[in-house]
Amino acid sequence: MHFRHSREIWSSFPELVCGVLHATGITPDADVQPRLTPYAEVARRRLAAGPEGGFPEIRAWRRAFATMGLPPTRYRCAAESLLRRFRRDETLPRLHPLVDLGNAMSLGYAVPVAVLDVARISGDLEIQHAKGDEHYLTLSGAEEHPEPDEVIFADAAGRAHSRRWTHRQSGWSAVRDSTAEVLIVVEAMHGSAPDDVPRLLAELESALADVWSAPVRTALLTAEAPSFEVSSA
Repeated sequence: MHFRHSREIWSSFPELVCGVLHATGITPDADVQPRLTPYAEVARRRLAAGPEGGFPEIRAWRRAFATMGLPPTRYRCAAESLLRRFRRDETLPRLHPLVDLGNAMSLGYAVPVAVLDVARISGDLEIQHAKGDEHYLTLSGAEEHPEPDEVIFADAAGRAHSRRWTHRQSGWSAVRDSTAEVLIVVEAMHGSAPDDVPRLLAELESALADVWSAPVRTALLTAEAPSFEVSSA
C-alpha cells in the first residue's frame, strides 16, 4: 500500500507540508492522559489571546478551502473545529488513546492530524479530486457521496476516507478498539509549517514508542517525493 497526494494537489498547493507516520502494535488500553495536558495548555494560552480564526495555521487552511470553492467558515479544517470545540467546552471528549493523543497534538499545533485504521483501507490511498461516485461513511453511519472534484482521501476500492480534504474523516477507517495498525497524516500550509510539521511528527513518534512500544516509520512528503510505502504487518 502507498499513500500519496495527486500531482494536481501538489500543483495547486505548493505550500503544502505533509508528514506521515505508520505504526503497528496499537492497543486501546494505553494511558496517554499525562501527554495531553501540555498541548491543551498551549491551545488555551493561544486562545486567550484571540480566537482560532486568527491563527496563521488556520488562516492558511481557510485560504486553501476558499481556493477549492468552499466557504471557509462553513467548512472548516479539522484542527479549527477542534479548537472551536475546545474554546467552548474547555475540554475534548475521550475516544481512544491514540485518537486522543492526535487530537491533543492537533490542538497544540493547530494543524489537522488524521489517524486511520490501515486494515480498513483497500489498496493505495491518495488525496485526489473525487469522481463523485465514491462511498463515504459518516461517523453516525450514514452513507454519502462526495461532490465531483471535491478533494478526498480515496482508496482503490472507491471509498472516501475523508470529505473536503481535512474537513471531516470517515467513520469507516476511524480508529476503534480492534485497531492495531495505523497511518497518521499531518498536513499544514502556514509559513512555519516546514519547521512545525517535522517537530510534531518527532513528538508523535516518541510518544508512540514510549506508550505503545510501537514500531514506527515516518516520512516528510514533497512534490518531488510524494509517496510513502506502508508495509503492513
